[in-house]
Amino acid sequence: MKKTGILIEMENKRVKDTTLGMITLAARADTDLYALVLDGMDDPACDILARYGITTVVDLGLSFSPEMRLNPAVRAKAATQAAQKLQLDVIFGLSSADGKDLIPRVAALLDAPLVMDCLDVDLEKNIARTSHYSGKVLADIQLSGDVVIFGIRPNAVQPVPSPAQPQKIKMASDSAAVAGLALVSWDDGENGGQASLAEADIIIAGGRGLKNSDNFSLIFDCAKKMHAAVGASRVAVDEGWVPYAFQVGQTGEKVSPQVYIACGISGSIQHFAGMKTARMIIAVNKDENAAIMANCDYHVQGDLFEILPELIRQL
Repeated sequence: MKKTGILIEMENKRVKDTTLGMITLAARADTDLYALVLDGMDDPACDILARYGITTVVDLGLSFSPEMRLNPAVRAKAATQAAQKLQLDVIFGLSSADGKDLIPRVAALLDAPLVMDCLDVDLEKNIARTSHYSGKVLADIQLSGDVVIFGIRPNAVQPVPSPAQPQKIKMASDSAAVAGLALVSWDDGENGGQASLAEADIIIAGGRGLKNSDNFSLIFDCAKKMHAAVGASRVAVDEGWVPYAFQVGQTGEKVSPQVYIACGISGSIQHFAGMKTARMIIAVNKDENAAIMANCDYHVQGDLFEILPELIRQL
């Protein structure tokens, strides 16, 4: 039986829902599931992992100072040591902001093959499915090696409970600094403290149709009412209306929310490549011939400056 390690991402001491979807994907195969915990684990979090099929919870022991604990090279070293000690065959991690920093480092240290932004994985054959060429085609990539590594797109798989009774083990991590890399400072970034775009269940995004940065307040007000994340097209970012952290598309975040609402966005192929895997797409646009209108589940043909205030009032 294979041994699969899952790099567990936490937020406010809670296991991220997107991590649970990744566990569900791994649990489809005949494999033992090891939760590799980098940020400390309490009983409620262990209970959540058990509910979704984890067979072993591994505390990697990163309990030293934040400057060390948050250093991506230190985290990668701890994960690599655990993979070697446990003799893992497969490692899963999220293709999130943190994952994109951590997972390639682990792959490099293990000299292991890696595919990022996977939409699906067949663990029996070690085949990953991912998108290419602005989402125009899907590629199936087969990996081979002593250890294979997959970065899973957040929200690619919905969590499904599969109760287990995991054992808990703790490993001592090497606290030695990694030469050439030191963490100087950290902050919450430019996204106003909102949840990661890649991991949001609902996203409402604005584009050229908003006309200026002041009008983006409509998007923010509507998002607050819906407990949604705010996104933007490249035009809105290039014009300086919102920071790059909000950009969805080929050169921004690739997202898979339950609902994506595109307001004043034409729907170019570059933008569509970043959100086409949303489970429901709703467009608000005055132009009936806009590309987004042909690539959505529902649309409203009308003036967003009339529609959004009414939607906010209704909510």
